[in-house]
This record gives sequence, C-alpha cells and structure tokens, in this order.
Amino acid sequence: MDVIKVSGTSRTSAVAGAIAGVFRENKRAEIQAIGAGAVNQAVKALVLSRGYLAEDGYDVIFFADFTDVEIDEKVRTAIKITVEERTAQ
Repeated sequence: MDVIKVSGTSRTSAVAGAIAGVFRENKRAEIQAIGAGAVNQAVKALVLSRGYLAEDGYDVIFFADFTDVEIDEKVRTAIKITVEERTAQ
C-alpha cells in the first residue's frame, strides 16, 4: 500500500479522494505530512474523506504518530496518520 504524501499546497479534495480510494481498496490508508501547512491540509482532507466513506457505509477512525523519514540524506520528523475501519466493541 502506498503512503499518501501531503504538502502544504495539496488540494484538500484531491487528497480526500485519494484517501477514500486507497481505503476502499485496502481497508486501510496511511497519510504522511511534514510541516504545519501539510498537517493542516491532511486533517481537512481526513474530515472530508470520512464523509465520502460514510456514504459507502464505512465508519472510520484516524490515529496519528510521529515517524522519521529521510529526505535528501536528512532525517525529518513527519506526522503519520492511519485510517482504519471502526470495530464494534
């Protein structure tokens, strides 16, 4: 499964569509964002994608973690957000 990488200039609706598409295919999606603008766009896209997926009968949850990624031989800290289907408890 590919990680959806979000930047501060990413279109919210495009990212939301990508999240919903990856989730429908894999029943899980991972989003990566580095920087405040990217995290902002990612969160807005997650909220929008939740609505898209609810229309298909999916009730999803999100959880976030820090992760280190290497970009141009430098280690950067990113936010990794995982989307999964809510399970009944």
